[in-house]
Amino acid sequence: MKDFVFHLLSETKEIIKEDFIGFYMHGSLAMGGFNPNSSDIDIVVVTNKLMTVETKRKLAQLFLTCSENPYPVEVSFLNEEQLKNWKHPCPFDFHYSEFWRERYEDDLAVGTYQHLNEEIKTDADLAAHITITTNRGICIEGKPIVEVFPLVSRSDYMSSIMGDFQECLENIEKDPIYCTLNLIRVVWYLKEGVISSKQEAGNWGLASLPKEMSFAMQKVVYNYSNENPAYDFEKNELLSIRNYIATNVQELLS
Repeated sequence: MKDFVFHLLSETKEIIKEDFIGFYMHGSLAMGGFNPNSSDIDIVVVTNKLMTVETKRKLAQLFLTCSENPYPVEVSFLNEEQLKNWKHPCPFDFHYSEFWRERYEDDLAVGTYQHLNEEIKTDADLAAHITITTNRGICIEGKPIVEVFPLVSRSDYMSSIMGDFQECLENIEKDPIYCTLNLIRVVWYLKEGVISSKQEAGNWGLASLPKEMSFAMQKVVYNYSNENPAYDFEKNELLSIRNYIATNVQELLS
């Protein structure tokens, strides 16, 4: 794992060169809850100025090669000006996740600029990523986190995580592990201000949700933590957790 991360760092610096400010890890690996079977390696890279299209194309090739070999990577590149003049949703220079793989492969294969271009895009998820970075992130190399990243307001952070929260309410039967753990992360944050990994959220849910939900939560935590999931879920137990959390979150927000 360490070799993989430092390889990404080395190759990224080789492309960015003197524009490099810092390489920061957030998400489950930074918080000690990384699951090699299901977790992404979450990274934010900061530069001192906007990147050229050619630099973006080199980065796309790098992450197409490295991501899923063996771990999936989600990375966002921002420059100091974008962070200094914070606004939500936050603009960024370049983003890679497996969701973008096919689009970047198509662009590079035929030399088009449909996705790898000069356009500055925004990402509402960055408010959450940066909040996690400032609270629990790791500076792998570069300027300290406190010198680089803004303090994101609670309202921006809530706006960022509530989009995913709503999707998880709708999709808990399709993806019970991811959705259950992310729903719990939101209610825990609203109750106690804790920014947690999925693993931590699962353990908190085991201890804090009503006893009638404890068996379902044990199955969620076990399936998340083990390479070979052993348990299936009944519709009624998933909907019971979903409805309980949705009611709690509605009350906490009001």
